[in-house]
Amino acid sequence: MNYTALVTGASRGIGKAIALELAGLGYNLALVGRDSAALGQTAAEAISRGVECLQLPCDLAEVENARKVIDAAVERFGGLDLLVNCAGLSQKGPFTDVSPQDWDRIFAVNAKAPFFLCKAALEPLKKSSRPTVINIASVVSFKGYPGQSVYASSKHALRGFTKVFAKEVQPYGIRVHLISPGGVATEMVKEMRPDIDPSELISTDEIAGIVRFIVTREGNGTIDEFYIRRYSGLAFD
Repeated sequence: MNYTALVTGASRGIGKAIALELAGLGYNLALVGRDSAALGQTAAEAISRGVECLQLPCDLAEVENARKVIDAAVERFGGLDLLVNCAGLSQKGPFTDVSPQDWDRIFAVNAKAPFFLCKAALEPLKKSSRPTVINIASVVSFKGYPGQSVYASSKHALRGFTKVFAKEVQPYGIRVHLISPGGVATEMVKEMRPDIDPSELISTDEIAGIVRFIVTREGNGTIDEFYIRRYSGLAFD
């Protein structure tokens, strides 16, 4: 029996790499993203690995879509075992340039959507034999960089929610993990941090490898949060 995973932000970047890694492990996939064409490419690659895929193109800034995609996944596959919250938006510039609309849009995708996706997924996850939630944050969830005020604020919010959520669902046996990467080779990072040498960026497959580790490891121990930095960055900074 295959497990089922719902992955947001699956049309490109880290989300796509995670989706394909899970497909290689035999997970059936519900793929969520705004770009229908790119989402279709991810689905085609996943299907070629021998799994079933449900494409759910939508904008997670619209909060009602959180319930819709969870319900659609459960209806298609009969349950849900893994939720990966990877969708994200960023904005570069001084905080004085941020409008209320900018703030609301970024928070809606980066913090509000994961919150309500977790809420919608709770009952299906309770029925799983291996219920897991993985939230993809960022180094800016605990550090601050000039020009990233709204993005950092939203990722701090995601990290704070993840800590509380993990405690509240622990009695149900749901495992919750936070992955906080440094600079990853995505279009978002290249736009936000053009100062970083592209050859030094972490590959998306490296983040997918952490997800593989999480979902395949056995034993009584667990790891709440993974922080992966660029090798060229400062150790223990």
